[in-house]
Amino acid sequence: MTQSFDNDRDRVVDATDIVGLIGDHVALKPKGREFVGLCPFHDDRNPSMYVVPGKQIFHCFVCGAGGNAITFIMKHLGLSFPEALRYLADRAGIELAPQSRMQRSDGGERERATRASKEEIARANGFAQEFFRAIFQHHQHGAAARGVVERRGISAEMVEHFGIGAAPERWDGLAQTAEKRGMSLGSLEQAGLVRQKRDGDGYIDVLRHRLIFPIHDPSGRVIAFGGRRLNDEDEPKYLNSPETVLFNKSETLYGMRQATTAIRSQRRAVIVEGYTDVVACHQAGVCNAVATLGTALTEQHARVLKRLCDEVVLIFDGDDAGQRAAERAFEIFFLEPVDVKVAVLPGGADPDDLLKRPGGVEAFGAAVEESRDVLAFRFDRLEAEMSGAGSGGRVRRLEELALRMVELGWDRLTPARRSAMVRRLTRLSGVDERAVLETVREARMRVSRRVREDGALGFSERGGMQPGSAREHALACVLAEGSLAADLGDEIGDILDPDAYGSPLVARVAGRVLELVRAGSEMSLRQVLSGLDDDADACACATSFAQGALHAAEGDRARVRAHLLGSVHRYRLASGRGGETEQPSGTTDRLSEVVARRRRLGGDPTATPRVGFEA
Repeated sequence: MTQSFDNDRDRVVDATDIVGLIGDHVALKPKGREFVGLCPFHDDRNPSMYVVPGKQIFHCFVCGAGGNAITFIMKHLGLSFPEALRYLADRAGIELAPQSRMQRSDGGERERATRASKEEIARANGFAQEFFRAIFQHHQHGAAARGVVERRGISAEMVEHFGIGAAPERWDGLAQTAEKRGMSLGSLEQAGLVRQKRDGDGYIDVLRHRLIFPIHDPSGRVIAFGGRRLNDEDEPKYLNSPETVLFNKSETLYGMRQATTAIRSQRRAVIVEGYTDVVACHQAGVCNAVATLGTALTEQHARVLKRLCDEVVLIFDGDDAGQRAAERAFEIFFLEPVDVKVAVLPGGADPDDLLKRPGGVEAFGAAVEESRDVLAFRFDRLEAEMSGAGSGGRVRRLEELALRMVELGWDRLTPARRSAMVRRLTRLSGVDERAVLETVREARMRVSRRVREDGALGFSERGGMQPGSAREHALACVLAEGSLAADLGDEIGDILDPDAYGSPLVARVAGRVLELVRAGSEMSLRQVLSGLDDDADACACATSFAQGALHAAEGDRARVRAHLLGSVHRYRLASGRGGETEQPSGTTDRLSEVVARRRRLGGDPTATPRVGFEA
């Protein structure tokens, strides 16, 4: 860990009053020179967690949880170390030092600007939340919203617990109120809550005549809103805030702030589809329920959930979209130490509807307890698709499933997980364990052959981006699917070494990727671009490489991974012959020319240049 990183950690811990911090989350009482409270990390009935201000530590004498302020926030909010450090730094008003020797000299200023933008949006959201709550309680403007809440059986306690509000049936209710109270309309616009009128004369509200559900981050800060229509004729039915520097729907789960304690204590999360489903679950005592925000489960969601629980139960109504969501969950969690199960509610009912029926709470609980392993669910779907295929159908289903599991990273599973998977496949397929192992071995051989072929062919055969070297191919794949950076292993520093790329443009992108990996930060195209935002040419290069890799793999993550492994294979072969000397490729030269020409002509230089697509 770098010296600056150590200094940051020490400064943040020293600046944090651990009693005040933990007291924000747990009721503490003084006991001599220490403080004591119920431990949030186990089902504590008698206060067993001690906070020692003199040493800035906490410790539970029952479950053994303990550490400093950073440890507490990591465990309690489910954050990684860098996330917890940033959270506490923001809380204490401390600016973190650059954490990588490759960070550019303007990084601190850009970080300050991003933090200022986040604070501005948070203030705007806080103002809007007060407005929406006041409208909900207004005798006239909140009548329709209160009527919907009453008809849906949502209790006053849940309204308060989730901070439910209402947007009035006016074009500019929020905008006018903000203007009267001196709230910046620019901040509200940045938060996606208002937009300028078409004639440019004033602002109108984005959320109008809707039941409002605030969306919180783990610390309780409002980062966005969801609005459900109050009039059935209005479209769309649900409307979320747009993504901002504060809100990314791919890593946010609705209700997580309210559900974190229950998820941790039960070691299980229940995933439902909408805001009202989450509220209904919590009202019925299913307090470990959360929902995605109009998107399938993502790797970011998996990263959050695996810190809190060992099991995820996916609730859906059994339609095609739900089945695709289940399959997506299977792939997202394949390499994670989390069991994923699927529960289908009786009659395809929504949780909100089922829980209101007589005996509905019991029926919902039974469905969760009887939920099926997602692998079995996947096997059943394959069986349905191959119905009537004859006696060899089950074997073909086994082969198809084994191939997909190898593509997803069979060899990266722990021995225990592989053994468990083999037992599941044996039970599901009805063939003996030796046959299953042979099927997996053959699948590995098929993938290995394809990796070698893809490594030799590059992307051009599939009409995608054609970086000119193994290093560039690997970089493109990592840009397309950030989590695949782990597949580069110990060679990541060599493969992504900026000095090894002949094109300064590609070298800049590679440097940013390596910076994120070494800092332990989230590796995604969005994060790469956020670090290149002063260089439109580099943004265009990164976007084009990622789009090319995705196009070549037809959007299939497993095929992107196969391409990556093929590129690493070619890199190793070249290195074995004495090292691969990278020269500026024809692709990156043409990429630079296209970007420069687009800039000269006044076009958008960050749009994806269509280069290198020749077969």
